[in-house]
Amino acid sequence: MSVPKHRGDLHLFLRRLGAWSDNQIATLYPGCFALVMATGIISNALLLEGHRAWSAALFAVNLIAYPWLVFVTILRFLRFRQAMRSDLFNPRLVFSFFTVVAGTDVFGIGLHLRGFTTAALSLWLVGLFVWFILIYFSFAVLTFLNTAHGANVVHGGWLIAIVGTESLVILGTLIAPAVGDLGRTVFVLIHMLWGVGLGLYGIFIVLFAHRIFFFDVGSDDITPLLWVVMGAAAITTNAGSTLILTESGMPFLQSMRPFIDGVTLIMWAWATWWIPLLLLFGIWKHGVCHIPLAYTPMLWSLVFPLGMYALASLRLSLAADFPPLRAISYSMVWVALAAWVATAAGLVRASRGSFRDFERSNPR
Repeated sequence: MSVPKHRGDLHLFLRRLGAWSDNQIATLYPGCFALVMATGIISNALLLEGHRAWSAALFAVNLIAYPWLVFVTILRFLRFRQAMRSDLFNPRLVFSFFTVVAGTDVFGIGLHLRGFTTAALSLWLVGLFVWFILIYFSFAVLTFLNTAHGANVVHGGWLIAIVGTESLVILGTLIAPAVGDLGRTVFVLIHMLWGVGLGLYGIFIVLFAHRIFFFDVGSDDITPLLWVVMGAAAITTNAGSTLILTESGMPFLQSMRPFIDGVTLIMWAWATWWIPLLLLFGIWKHGVCHIPLAYTPMLWSLVFPLGMYALASLRLSLAADFPPLRAISYSMVWVALAAWVATAAGLVRASRGSFRDFERSNPR
């Protein structure tokens, strides 16, 4: 994409760019905040691993990406309401909107790690408000608009609801001390949310496993969203470890520690178990079925679980006082960063190609 030098050509270019931007906003993927999730979680993991320069670079990306995506999402709602409504009432897509919650919380965690406690608290409240609306709205769509045939759309993307739920737990443990007397209420709430996320995972994973193991699976069914199955288990591990490492000062919640300890380790083991199987799915699709690997916004939902697994392993190593897990975390964070770079490059190439295709189809 090159910017023309002559005034007339520049005017035409800007007009095409505006029309292309409108088209991109109208068709905006509802899970677009997965970009913020992936960028933020890798940034946070790198910061906790001591790689401040890399972390700061990714955090700077999120300082642009998060407000931009908020802006275009609001703009889409105002200007392309029918397209937004169509996605919201689609059982295949409605759970993708939970990336708004998870992206907000992950960005809030990054702010808190850098000392912006008030901003982090504000984002947690926003995330909690959006979560409360989406959690009942999405299940209403699933209950009243899904059909027997539509039930086959169960895929990893539905587990983004768990990711959004558990992200509230992690940020909630950080901001609880900042709310004074309400801190006890926040601690009780986030323990409840951790349990809700655990229950939702139990429901969705059974449906998901039934779908992929007992029905025909085609190459179109193997998407990057499948990695959310691992990512949801990893963020549940991270949330559980965070609860273990944080003193609530409430005996009732302290008595839950043995249960949280055991479940947290099991969820990490479950997340680990999925990684080779998910790699096998990818090899089958791209190696055996020869489907080319191309950029799609869903790829950010693959990058995020890699970063979350790295951070979950680090948190669990601290909660369990088991240093060998740090080696896994250290290795995985670089794998996640490499995946982020490759996906970001794919985004740039895909955007340029999309604009060129739009120019060719709209010469004047």
